Amino acid sequence: MTPPRNSTAARDIASVLHPFTDAKAHQVNGPVVISRGKGVRVFDDQGKEYIESVAGLWCASLGFDNERLVQAAATQMRKLPFYHAFAGKSHDPMVDLAEMLLERAPLSSNGLPMSKAFFANSGSEANDSAIKMIWYMNNAMGRPAKKKIIARLKGYHGITLAAACLTGLPANHKLFDLPLPGFHHVSTPHHYHNALPGETEEAFATRLAQEIDDLIVKEGPETVAAFWAEPVMGAGGVIVPPATYFEKVQAVLKKHDVLFVADEVICGFHRTGNPWGSQTMGIQPDILVCAKALSASFLPISAVIINEAVYQGIVEGSSSVGTFGHGFTYSGHPVPAAVAIETLKIYDEINIGGHVAEVGPHLQQQLRARFANHPLVGEIRGVGLIAGLEMVADKASHTNFDPAQKVGPRMMKLGEQHGVILRAMTNDVLGFSPPLIITKAEVDEMLDRVSRALDELTVQLRRESIAAV
Repeated sequence: MTPPRNSTAARDIASVLHPFTDAKAHQVNGPVVISRGKGVRVFDDQGKEYIESVAGLWCASLGFDNERLVQAAATQMRKLPFYHAFAGKSHDPMVDLAEMLLERAPLSSNGLPMSKAFFANSGSEANDSAIKMIWYMNNAMGRPAKKKIIARLKGYHGITLAAACLTGLPANHKLFDLPLPGFHHVSTPHHYHNALPGETEEAFATRLAQEIDDLIVKEGPETVAAFWAEPVMGAGGVIVPPATYFEKVQAVLKKHDVLFVADEVICGFHRTGNPWGSQTMGIQPDILVCAKALSASFLPISAVIINEAVYQGIVEGSSSVGTFGHGFTYSGHPVPAAVAIETLKIYDEINIGGHVAEVGPHLQQQLRARFANHPLVGEIRGVGLIAGLEMVADKASHTNFDPAQKVGPRMMKLGEQHGVILRAMTNDVLGFSPPLIITKAEVDEMLDRVSRALDELTVQLRRESIAAV
């Protein structure tokens, strides 16, 4: 259906290049135009209401309206609307936020508190910054060969040039000539699809840790700098690691003096039921990257939190060069920093962690109670307020649908028709990551809508199967 002339949809088609969108299909289908938000709901330009099951892009943790965050931004804009952090310049919001993050950060791999916070504007920029910091540190320490980085297939770490090399998803590599040399990917820690017949979670974890050990030995420990991991994989399909996985992986990394970088862009700030996914999964990172819920996504801001060993490497390098030649115009921008400070205060005041401790188990239980026996559902997985529902063609064999059937995109469209915005990922996985403020009643309402859409998709697929015979 062609959108009305001069409508927002028509102007969008004529002028906007959308991220993560099939540009040719978009010329035909056009956008869903969202015009306002309230709580866990958003409304399109026709007034239709939707429950946002993924908090936008895993990020609108306090929902789509919060006057305190609006006022925090306005107050700071009147006082100091911009200043930078180059050449030793500073301002209160940046310092206050850094102190708040360091107070909240998990312990580092050496069992000591984290040391410093560096600010950027997105998770992608933060991961790129961490890569450069590691290379810079190793050069400063006289280890110029120690540069290779290991990440995981289906991991997601962003889309800037180096961050996209960390990411282990085909769509982020094809036609971009990525990954660049020096980036390696090991197996996805997904027991449902990748375990051997009869292999326990612990045995699977042992095998994956050995794969990392073997790769480091093959490449040479003196050349391998860091290992990157999300505590729970997000965009790769909400994959929860098997029991003992991170315990065994960290032992391998310590043996070979390889840094652990925890990508907390999705998992951070109570999403998994603890302040950090690292705490949920027993990780003690050398570097932690966060974004999204840091400001409840009201304004762009991200952070790289580093331990003292990494910081001292940067100190020595910047002394020899004369400067740490990295940073962004908007690193530590006072307005997003002020909003992030207010966000952290709100989390504390409303005890968002306690709320997730109540509502998260309800989401996990209701997903399984409603959908575990559904003919299209293979696996339901998750922790806290993050979950994945994987649709399969055959439950017994865990066989996924042919991508040509576009089952995930079709489910997304049906969800919109039933008033819920869904996110479909690789292998037709529906991701759930609603605003942290969602109530049990809203979880139930959201899943009612999902259920109606899934039942409609089931009828469609049965009809197509019959027609194909």
